[in-house]
Amino acid sequence: MLLKIWWIVNFVWLAINLALGIFVGVRQYDAAGVFQTTELKLATLAVLGAFLIFIGLCQALALYFIRKASH
Repeated sequence: MLLKIWWIVNFVWLAINLALGIFVGVRQYDAAGVFQTTELKLATLAVLGAFLIFIGLCQALALYFIRKASH
């Protein structure tokens, strides 16, 4: 049961990150009104990627404990 929840949470995180990546890619101005150049978009995507790696490591740790508890 826990493994099913783990997969659902992973798909939700994937959908959120894809939506944020698309949003960053298509927006022309940020919330402060600054025009988004390619360099700024890449920097924003790098921060989003770092966040995704952190979430992936947390999910891997959660998977380790879920599998350990099921055996």
